[in-house]
This record gives sequence, structure tokens and C-alpha cells, in this order.
Amino acid sequence: MPTFYATTPIYYINDVPHLGTAYTTIAVDVLTRYHRARGEDSYFLTGTDEHGLKIERVAQEKGMSSARFADQAAQPFKDAWPQLSCQFDDFIRTTEPRHEKQVQALWRQVRDRGDLYLGHYEGWYCVACEGYFTEKELEPGNVCPVHKKPVERVKEPSYFFSLSKYQDRLLAFYDKHPGFVAPQARMNEVVSFVRGGLEDLSVSRTSFRWGVPVPDDPDHVMYVWFDALANYWSAIQEPKELQRFWPPSIHMVGKDILRFHAVYWPAFLMAAGLTDEQLPKQVFAHGFLTFNGQKMSKSLRNTVKPVALAEAFGIDPVRYYLMRAIAFGQDGDFSLSDLVQRYNSELGNSLGNLANRVLHQAVKLVGGKMPQIGQLTELEHKLLADTREAATTAAAALDAVAPHRALDAIFALLGAANTYVDRAAPWAEAKKGDLVRVSTILGVSLQVLDAVSVMIWPFMPASSDALRAQMGLAPVSTRVGLDQWPFELPVAAAGAPLGTPVPLYPRIDKDREAALVASLGIADDTSVAKSAEPAPKPAAPAAPAAPAAEAPSRPAEITYDDFAKIELRVGVVVAASKVEKKDRLLSLQVDLGEGSPRPLVAGIAATYTPEQMIGKRIIVVANLAPRKFGKGLVSHGMLLAAKTEDKLTLATVLDDMPAGAKLS
Repeated sequence: MPTFYATTPIYYINDVPHLGTAYTTIAVDVLTRYHRARGEDSYFLTGTDEHGLKIERVAQEKGMSSARFADQAAQPFKDAWPQLSCQFDDFIRTTEPRHEKQVQALWRQVRDRGDLYLGHYEGWYCVACEGYFTEKELEPGNVCPVHKKPVERVKEPSYFFSLSKYQDRLLAFYDKHPGFVAPQARMNEVVSFVRGGLEDLSVSRTSFRWGVPVPDDPDHVMYVWFDALANYWSAIQEPKELQRFWPPSIHMVGKDILRFHAVYWPAFLMAAGLTDEQLPKQVFAHGFLTFNGQKMSKSLRNTVKPVALAEAFGIDPVRYYLMRAIAFGQDGDFSLSDLVQRYNSELGNSLGNLANRVLHQAVKLVGGKMPQIGQLTELEHKLLADTREAATTAAAALDAVAPHRALDAIFALLGAANTYVDRAAPWAEAKKGDLVRVSTILGVSLQVLDAVSVMIWPFMPASSDALRAQMGLAPVSTRVGLDQWPFELPVAAAGAPLGTPVPLYPRIDKDREAALVASLGIADDTSVAKSAEPAPKPAAPAAPAAPAAEAPSRPAEITYDDFAKIELRVGVVVAASKVEKKDRLLSLQVDLGEGSPRPLVAGIAATYTPEQMIGKRIIVVANLAPRKFGKGLVSHGMLLAAKTEDKLTLATVLDDMPAGAKLS
């Protein structure tokens, strides 16, 4: 039986749960739920990192023992994640006896194999990072490049781990397991770091006491990274049956702690006697989040508590937005106005609209019971094929840790399903008296909604439950060995009662949006944008009007070198939606062969619908500077189109050129 063991980092308790830690935890929850839906024996671990000089000092400043401070500081993390629908199987704290026992056992294994030795360490140490820096890594004035605070010069006895001994084995392991670190750019960084030469690593301290005691030498406590990284191991050693989950399927981390997980951690495990096949399967380093286009900072009044955000806008919309709007693995921006726009246009107008119209028609036209499906036409065959394809594409994307691509596939299907209902028009068939055809249209539509309810469950479990309840179905309930992913469409018994249709996503108008933003007590998008935008330049004097009979002048000539600066690429539209209160604009997600889609905004809504754009191969100016359209809407490129007085036609390519192909 395949297992899936996923971990978040254990979060350091000098902070509180924030948008970045919520992003990581939600991502792991989504992946774990997906693998559970596939019938895999799955385990989700999170927790807190509670040792170190930083915690000891903060506790002293507060007049508390380190243990009492740790108890208080860990609880907000344990409380926060269920409030974001994150169902972890275990929450480990590094101050727990079970962890201390196992990390000491791991230390003894490494020591007894000859890879720990006693020496002295002297170097520049950042308390906030719990890490050492060389002088060349520091900013002027011996300032930490991460926390922008002066580092300390530390000299003390220390145990060292023979990291340098594992340089060649690590490089061979990376070569044999190219997917060990993802995305690929992060793997390149790791390989470059290791090839640059590894030095032995200081792994104990004598200058403070708040840590796991080193076995047989109580003057030393373990350095935080040997202690902290071992949580992934210590959490599943007892009871013994949990050991079936080793090795981890994925360690989800922020890119700032990649080195510790992709270099130090596998080296520790190698030193403990584990084979390459027993090492973690993947370390996935995602990017950083900004908020409304700026780094989160108390001084800018733009820090936001994720639980408060979910209380204002709903848990599922926040989970959806984090997984959909940001290409997973890259840096991204969380914009409140974009969240509202996606809530209304994608959740409301696409998913909510489809469910509401189909269920209301079912109540009105077939008595509120599951219809009997009759003879299928080409329209139904196409929609059912689209559904199977979406399920396959979404599964492949989640297997590849690309939740944004999975949602692209699911919402492209919803666009196709809405178009199907428009074209099949069950209300028109009812007027003709063809109730067999009405039942078929609504039955197929409900089949598709059933499949969608399973596919959105990892992302939006409450929305899935609500949708299924309206269809008279039980919530998704996973079982080991039972693959419920809808590669083949589920079939409900004809005549089964449906539930009561209720709007899944009541629209957020401008007044409600303003009230919700105000409830968070942070600066809104508008104030941020105003502070970021340069002052407008004075208007230039108007040029004299040309004589009426004068022919239009030709554009100024450019050189070949000028033209060569423009990078034209083939792009494939994978998602499209209308921009609220912008009648001319469509918001597109375009695959340019870069690993994740680019957001483009185009003034083509008068000619093309979102559904017509899905799958189109367009020509994109790929190196154009980003253009802001206000309210957090940014276009990262421009598509080409020909325009006459009454018609707009996209520039496309005739052959099936791959996404990202350059035009020359």
C-alpha cells in the first residue's frame, strides 16, 4: 500500500501564525487531502521549534521560564491551523520528551559512526537566524543580511558534524534523484552551494541551556538545526506502526530554509546510516508572499492574521486564492482586491453560478430529484470527455506539486460546463415538452458537478460539503485503498432526492468589501497603490491639429536592433475570466513554457468570451514591463491582435506550436 507523508517546517515560536506560515500549512493540507482521496495511507505532520538562545532570551525578558514561555507561544500555532481547515495528524513540539528521546538516539548513531567530534568554534552568529555567517556573507557593519541586525562574535566549545565528508555523496545523490529538490531552480542553487565546498558544521552550544542535552556531555545542548530537523524522524518512531510512513514524501519549506533541509538534513541521515533510498523523497521550496504589492510590515499597517482573514472572507476563499492566484514555487502577492475579484468572478460566477442554475432547474423542471440520463448527443459526449480530461490534468498537477495548475484545469471545466448549459438550454427543451431531453441535460450537469465536488475537496472542503449536500450526496469520506478521484464520472441513482439549492458564494459588493477590509485593521489596496505610484507628470502642450486632408504619417522607423529587443512567444491560454466592472477586460492565465502560467490582462472582452479563450494559442510580447490596471490587477505581458473599426482578431499560429516557442 503506497504511503504519503507530508510535513511543514516546525514553526519557530518567537513569531505568531502569519500569512506565510498559513500558505505552507494550507499547501500541505491540500496535498494530503488529495492523496487521501486517491486512497493512499497518508500522514500530515506540523509543529513548533521551541529551543535556542533566542527563546531563552525572550523568556528572560518577560520574566518567565523558557518552558512556560514555550507552552504559551506554541498554542497559537496549534489553534490556528484547524481554523483554516488544516487537518494535521500530529503536532510535534521539540520540547516534548518523545522528541528529546529520539533526537538523542539519532545523535548517538551519528557519533558512534565517527561523524561528530569536539572542537572550538568562533564566528559571527545571528541570534534571530540561529545561524552563523562568514564575513563575506554579512552586510557592512557586520549586519545580518536577513534580519538587518548586528551579529555577535561567538567563541565556545562545540561538537562538529563532518559535513565536508558528505560533499561527494550528496552530489551523487542529487544527480541520481534530480527531483529531490523542487522547483528546478532551487535544485540548481543547492547543487551550486555544495559544489562550492562544504565545511564541517557546529552542532552544539555551551553558551545557553535551553536545548536538548547532548548525550553523555551535559555541558552541551544541541544546535537548533540538528534538534529541529530531527522532528520529522522523531514524530513517527513511536508507536512502531507509524514507521511505515518513512521516508517522507515531501518536506514543504520556504526557500529561506532550503539549505538546511536539502544539505544538512540528508547529510545527518546519511551519517546515521540511512541509505539513499531511505532519504526523504523531495524538498519543495516555495516562494515568499508580499501583501498588496509590499513586504508585510507592522510599520506599513499591512500585516494580516490568516485566521482573521478567513473569518472576514471565508476559509475556503482564502485557501482557494492562495492556491490559485500564486504560481506555486514562485514569489507571489496576496491582494485583497484580487481576492474579492476572484471570489466574485471565479467562485461566484463560475462554480456558484453553475451549481445554482443547474439545481434550480432540477427543482423546477424535474421535481427536485436526480434525473434519469437518456440518449447523449455530441454536446454531452464533449462535456464528459472534458470532465475526464480535467480530472486527469488536475491529478497530474497535484502529483507534481502544482496546485495552481490543478485549479486551472478544474475551472476550465467549469467554464465548459456553463457553456454547455447555455447551449443545451434545458428551459427551452422544457417549453417544447421534451422532458427526456431535459432530464439528460440536467443529469449530465449534475454528474459533472459531482466530479467537481470531489476535485475541489482538497482545496475547499467546506464548499465541497455544501455543494454535495445540495445534490443530496454525503460529504467526501476517504478510505485507505479506495481511489475516489473522478477519472470516470460518478453516477447517482435516478430518483434520489436533491437538496435545497442555496448560493455558495453570495456576491461581495463594494460596500461589503470595504467593510471586510476595514474589519482587518490594515491599509487597503488603494492607499498602498497611492503611496507606491509616482506623482503624475504635467500634461504636455497640445500639438496643433493637422489639416483635415493630410494623410496620416507613417510610424517612425526603428532599427533591427530595436526590433530584436522584443521577445515574442507562443502562449496557450489555460484560464480566463471577466474583470469585474471592466467591460472590456479579460483576465488570462497564459502558459509560456515557464513552469507556471503568466497573468495577462487584455481588452478583448467585447469580442471574445472567457470560454472562447481557453486553449487558444496566442502571440505574447513576453518581455514587456508589467502594467498595472488598478486594484491589484497587473498584466505581465501583452497579446497581439489586429483591429479594424468593428472587429478585433487575435494574432495566432497555425501549427500546434508548443507553449513558449519563440517567434523570429
